[in-house]
Amino acid sequence: MLQQILHDMYIDPELLAELNDEQKHILFYKMREEQLRRWREREEKEQREEAALKRTARFKQSNDRHVQWLHGSDGEIWVWIMGDSPSDKPYEQISEELMAERARQQAQKEAEELWKQKEAEITKKFRDAMAKEKAKIVAEKWKLETEDRKAAKLMEEKIQEELKKREEEERQRGEEQIRQQEELRAKELYLSLKQAQQHSQHSEHEDQEWKEQLRRSKAADEERSHKARRARDEYRRQSLRAIQKGKVAGLSNLFKGTSLNNEPEIKLNSNNPSPLMMLTTPARKAWERPSRPISREILIRWFKEEQLPRRAGFERNTCAVAPWFHGIISRQEAEELLMNKSEGAFLVRVSEKIWGYALSYRQQSGFKHFLVDASGDFYSFLGVDPNRHATLTDLIDFHKEEIITSSGGELLLEPCGQRKNPPDYSSLFE
Repeated sequence: MLQQILHDMYIDPELLAELNDEQKHILFYKMREEQLRRWREREEKEQREEAALKRTARFKQSNDRHVQWLHGSDGEIWVWIMGDSPSDKPYEQISEELMAERARQQAQKEAEELWKQKEAEITKKFRDAMAKEKAKIVAEKWKLETEDRKAAKLMEEKIQEELKKREEEERQRGEEQIRQQEELRAKELYLSLKQAQQHSQHSEHEDQEWKEQLRRSKAADEERSHKARRARDEYRRQSLRAIQKGKVAGLSNLFKGTSLNNEPEIKLNSNNPSPLMMLTTPARKAWERPSRPISREILIRWFKEEQLPRRAGFERNTCAVAPWFHGIISRQEAEELLMNKSEGAFLVRVSEKIWGYALSYRQQSGFKHFLVDASGDFYSFLGVDPNRHATLTDLIDFHKEEIITSSGGELLLEPCGQRKNPPDYSSLFE
């Protein structure tokens, strides 16, 4: 299960909700290690590709362009530093001139646009007036056949001259108006640029709140790093302790010498040792396990096909079901069984979230639930204990002497047995 999570870099939200804070921190630490490993592989690949490109580029250097620096009389590269020369203007003066020039250019551009609009209006106005006058003269000319055509022509020319004069006067007034607007706009733009410059110089006072938020964010990051370091130290401590005791997977072979087919019966209840079934079962179709439990029937099939041959739930070297073993019960039912027990009481139930089990533990202030991954050929706590145990009983016996987590100090002291008859695990052995 852990290998699948690290491969997909994803954990189901329901499964994540089953983990406590320390399990989540250790799982995050392992996922982070996998991210770093993938990142290093990608970096090495990119470096190899970049080296190959450099080797290819060496054959094309003859066509490359080059840059040559201008040298001074002393043979060194010629450098000019603004402000060092006596003729150089100070920065404030240059800034003022640049802002004034920028405002003037902007105002000139706006004035040109306004003048184009004004000129179009004037041209249209007088073109329409001239057309009306021409139409009027033509109408009068045709009505008065006896009128002197030459007089009419002179009158028309006189009217055209008068209209042109008025048009020129109108253009002059329009140009003067646009020029005044250009000067006013240049002053407005200059003032706005000046205010923007002053505002940027006083913006440091507004950055205090942002700095405070940054400080809090860094403090939160340090707290998360501290929790991750604690989880990493716990991970290493458990690994070293398990190696010293010699109880990791591969070192325990106690179950190998025992064959389930050599025993005819199983005691399902330590208080009521009446046999319920024979372990030998008829041949079935090949078992193909789904990616996750999808029903109660699939869980029962999984237990019979994969867990019974591994003696899951049995006491060591006997065919009696362990007093701490329970069937497919919910978290709420487990807490009800542990409610009146003392600190250190525990039970193991078949999990409905993963291919494995859930260890429910009674502590002084409430309850804890740890997921036990059994999807592989070993048993281990998901996200807490790095130790791998050959059997479920090995895991339980190991943590009767060694704590599960350093922060909680959980020791398995008192197994919580059955209250029902038949017991809640009867469907697993039918």
